[in-house]
Amino acid sequence: MAEQMIQNISGVIGGEARVHVRRVVCLYRVSSVGQVEKDDIPMQKQSCREFVQRQTGWEIVKEFAEKGVSGFKKSAKDRDAIQEIQKLALQGGFDILLVFMFDRLGRRDDETPFVVEWFVKQNIEVWSAMEGQQRFDNHVDKLLNYIRYWQASGESIKTSMRVKTRIEQLTQEGHFTGGRAPFGYRAEKTGRMNKKNQDVRDLVIDPEDAEIVKLIFQKYVYEGYGALRLCRYFREQGIRRKDGGEVTVGMINRAVKNSIYIGVIHRGDSKSEVLPDLKIIDEELFFRALEIAGERKVQKREVPLTTRGRSLLVGNVYCGCCGARLMLATSGHKYQKKDGTVSTSTCSSYKCYNRTFAPGKCDGQTSFSVEKLDNLVEQIIRIQLSQIQKAPPQTLLAKQRSREVDLAKMKAKRLHDDYEQKQRAYQDLRAETLKVIQGNSRFSADLLNSLMDETAAQLKELESQMQAAELEVRETVSSAEQVQKEYTQLMNWAELYDNCSLEAKKMIVAQFVKAVRVKRGYELDIEFNVSFEEFQALYLEPEEKGRKRKRAGEILALAECAG
Repeated sequence: MAEQMIQNISGVIGGEARVHVRRVVCLYRVSSVGQVEKDDIPMQKQSCREFVQRQTGWEIVKEFAEKGVSGFKKSAKDRDAIQEIQKLALQGGFDILLVFMFDRLGRRDDETPFVVEWFVKQNIEVWSAMEGQQRFDNHVDKLLNYIRYWQASGESIKTSMRVKTRIEQLTQEGHFTGGRAPFGYRAEKTGRMNKKNQDVRDLVIDPEDAEIVKLIFQKYVYEGYGALRLCRYFREQGIRRKDGGEVTVGMINRAVKNSIYIGVIHRGDSKSEVLPDLKIIDEELFFRALEIAGERKVQKREVPLTTRGRSLLVGNVYCGCCGARLMLATSGHKYQKKDGTVSTSTCSSYKCYNRTFAPGKCDGQTSFSVEKLDNLVEQIIRIQLSQIQKAPPQTLLAKQRSREVDLAKMKAKRLHDDYEQKQRAYQDLRAETLKVIQGNSRFSADLLNSLMDETAAQLKELESQMQAAELEVRETVSSAEQVQKEYTQLMNWAELYDNCSLEAKKMIVAQFVKAVRVKRGYELDIEFNVSFEEFQALYLEPEEKGRKRKRAGEILALAECAG
């Protein structure tokens, strides 16, 4: 106390004490922007100013405010205010660092205690308006300093866990938990109140932007448009968001992976049930978009390399001689018409990579006309699709598959009943053991042991058969669902193909045709992703199978004569 009086009183002049002014820097901090009131932190500021007024010779020279800065998540070296205050301390610009409470300096037990100690070593006193001065006179002070921030760190962790758990609960209940509303929605008050009795916002569909979302998925799935091409398409068509902004690549890439469009709110590991009021597209379209996005990453050939240009086959056409993929090449030449005008004609062709760039690796044909090859392939595809349309109605298929499932279930049930019956017989034999010991049984010990061993072996065999039957039931059900899905897809392709755009045709062909191999003279070998032998066995009548083979033979003969 005597030393402080000596520091504060520099002398007496004319009977009046001259008080030495002690310079104070204040730091205010709140962890979230929601705690800021009118761009200020008034409670902490008022408390610190009142504290300074109660002290003799203290004067605030500078105030720092951190708005929406976490003292737990953000390191001191990344906080501009702390860095400026440390720089000012090195320059000798102040004497006291004042905060409302010490946790305003930070909540990291591995860092903040040492930040406080650093200031003290620079001859800066560290004060809290609520907790007094932090000193380092002995080891107990250092321990208390560490314990204070260890406790603050623990409180931050517990708060974070409570907030995370509550957000997960709200998400599972189907509530919007904040942030920017996904494209196609807006956040508005719907009458729901939080625990503080305040209106909170929920997501609702924005009809204008939702139409753009539908167009994104349609073009992405059915016409093979990527994000960049979709952006160009929207610019060319003058399509903009409701707020006037352009649809960006990032928005499109996020949209095709965001389950909100099928009515499922997803945040972290939590997701809601399907919310019909938030559904913009159907599940099948969404999950197909997800598949396409994944296939493009691994370059799976059920998605064409590109849907631009006038060629039908891109990425799935190969040289029948060397196996190299055929490249698409376009050439043009100018010519003069009779009236003197100059015109340009273009010609597209598929070229063998090896024949063009690696002489000696291929002795096949160098190039194939795009128009001629596409027409031949398309005729064969149309024959296959026309046969698909002659398959029996979906209801008959469903009945057939249902019968197969029922038969598998009946087999499993019969084996289960046999197993239970054999178990009862085994328990009866075990009960007979006591009678054999007492000499009251009609069985001898050797006979009883033999019967029990035989029954146990039968039980083991029945258990194995029962497990196999249950597996067969699951596989039959799964197969029925897969066949139903494939049937629906095939019928959709057959109905859409003739009337859809070239981009949509390319998407169908990429999924329908695994590879087209072409040799000299346009000799074709087409490998389909769909097994037509299996399709025939499942769906077509015997006479239809015969007609199909005949027509396919005609087209292949036509291909051999082409050129």
